[in-house]
Amino acid sequence: MSGTLLRVHALGAALAVAALSLTACGDDFDHVKLTVAAGVRGGVYHQLSTALAEAWAADPGVERPQVAETRGSVDNLTRLRTGQAQVGFSAADAADDELARSGPGHRLYALARMHDDYLQLIVRDDVQATKLADLRGKRVSIGAVDSGVILIAQRLLESAGLSTGDLQARHLDPNDSAEAMRRGELDAFFWSGGVPTHAVTELAETVPVRMLDLGDVLPDLRDRYPIYGSATLPASAYQLPGGPITTLVVRNFLLVTDQMSAEVAEALLRGLFRAQPALVAANPVARSIEVRSAIETTPVELHPGAVRYYRDVKV
Repeated sequence: MSGTLLRVHALGAALAVAALSLTACGDDFDHVKLTVAAGVRGGVYHQLSTALAEAWAADPGVERPQVAETRGSVDNLTRLRTGQAQVGFSAADAADDELARSGPGHRLYALARMHDDYLQLIVRDDVQATKLADLRGKRVSIGAVDSGVILIAQRLLESAGLSTGDLQARHLDPNDSAEAMRRGELDAFFWSGGVPTHAVTELAETVPVRMLDLGDVLPDLRDRYPIYGSATLPASAYQLPGGPITTLVVRNFLLVTDQMSAEVAEALLRGLFRAQPALVAANPVARSIEVRSAIETTPVELHPGAVRYYRDVKV
């Protein structure tokens, strides 16, 4: 057999194995193998992914999923589309951008709307800044490369009349941003995540920091990008000085692809809702995960298995 035919046969065998790993035979799920694209360690995505991996190993009884540390939403979407992950978290804006590109790869589907993220613009208390535009020339992390944070940061800066070139911009995840701020190497950083986020909580206990109000730039941003919402975030979320701030809110989805069978998707979703107490123990943001709001995944279409689950529970 020629080398070309051997490669074709090998590829076909690999694809067959991958497809089999996402298909259940009857109620037998123990052969299903999953990797969850989980975001940065210590972030809400990662905490919930770890709790879900444990829950799904018990119900519906899949082999314990691998929890893959990633850079965030954009990285997660790439891994899903290329088959490196079978389940992953993404912010709605990053998923919307990915769908608009219509690039090659597996088709994205949603299992559920999960928690909402709040944009947190953390600033050292000794930095002279009261609004986003005041960060011109400052040392600012706008999020890790391939994270959803960088997408939001760039859009917010544009609404404030700035670009990344107007900053001493760095690309750090929240853990590295907090460490750089402790060392006095960073004036501010963008983070979009559930509240509380562990890295921010720990930072606030050791360094005087505050959050900037974004009320002056949100009207323009939301006119151009209706996918975002706004909310009031109390300073007490991190025991910070000052009053509440107005900030941006974005929904989060739990995503899979067209490579997953309806049986597996439905079983994972059923296991997710049965495990909500464990998710809440992993991070309190899971209290907001609710079956009626879980179907609100526009612009990402619900997986056929998810549709079957929600119909079964009469949503």
